[in-house]
Amino acid sequence: YTRVLLIEGVGYRAEQRGAGLQLALGYSHPIIFLPPQGVEIKVASPSRIEVSGIDKVLVGQVTAKIRSFRKPEPYKGKGVRYENEVVRRKAGKTAK
Repeated sequence: YTRVLLIEGVGYRAEQRGAGLQLALGYSHPIIFLPPQGVEIKVASPSRIEVSGIDKVLVGQVTAKIRSFRKPEPYKGKGVRYENEVVRRKAGKTAK
């Protein structure tokens, strides 16, 4: 099973670090994530992460964990989202 995560936002990126993953998501520090046994993480591009493995539930848990580091926000859509996820956008404050 394979799930794809997309990263949107200026300066938000992912890097492969051995078997693990290093994420720059706008925090003061990089986030280093090591996948559990049986799950493989591949960084196709700095804004695309592919998580694959035999166990469908485990792959889903890993992708949910990575997404939880920076969920997509409704104003600009910045954050980590699933490939097929639609982020509902909100209008900003209207100026007088």
